[in-house]
Amino acid sequence: MTATAPAPRRSRVRRALRALSSVLIVVGALLLIDAVLTLVWQEPLSSLYAHVRQSHLQGQLDELERRPLAPVERKAIDRLPDATRRLEFAARAFSRTVQPGDALGRLRIPRIGLSIVMVAGTDAAELREGPGHYPATPLPGRHGTVAVAGHRTTYLAPFRHIDALERGDEIEVTMPYGRFSYRVDRTRIVPPTALWVTRPVGHDQIVLTACNPLYSAAQRIVVFARLATAIPRGWAAR
Repeated sequence: MTATAPAPRRSRVRRALRALSSVLIVVGALLLIDAVLTLVWQEPLSSLYAHVRQSHLQGQLDELERRPLAPVERKAIDRLPDATRRLEFAARAFSRTVQPGDALGRLRIPRIGLSIVMVAGTDAAELREGPGHYPATPLPGRHGTVAVAGHRTTYLAPFRHIDALERGDEIEVTMPYGRFSYRVDRTRIVPPTALWVTRPVGHDQIVLTACNPLYSAAQRIVVFARLATAIPRGWAAR
């Protein structure tokens, strides 16, 4: 005679299997939704994290804009005769106060609807907060090439659509001490080893860099934009 499991035990096993299958279906559906959103928009979970962090960074930026210069720096900047020299002094003074991950300023690109706080540094931790300024390059206001990196599919994907930028499009950077407007000059696709893109050239510029193509780090897309106007603000303005 063949032994059979008691009916209550078989019922519990069936209920457990049904519950497990329901959980697996829900998890599979969530993973599918996450994949679809990532393909057509951006990765949602990392974007939620970055959105929360951006709110915190905006608070930092507001505080920076209210913070006065040290008296000795205030006297020094007041003696400078023109806007260019005041901006250069202000950029130097500001660079001495920031640490990796700190808020720096707001990056705005009207063509792609971007307005976001950028941070100091380009390590993985910093880029989770927002676009990151290459620490080896100058801040806006100093002569040279300002370089900024950003994600295209995760953490708000700020640079997802920089491939849509065209010659003449505006890139605006608002720092606590000045507002800088750049005009797109060209876009290049380069290998990840192309470090020359951040080097100084014969004019002041900003470069935006990101992985290319989407969902790959095989290349870099680089947008070059030339400085058009620089206007002191806050404690750098008279």
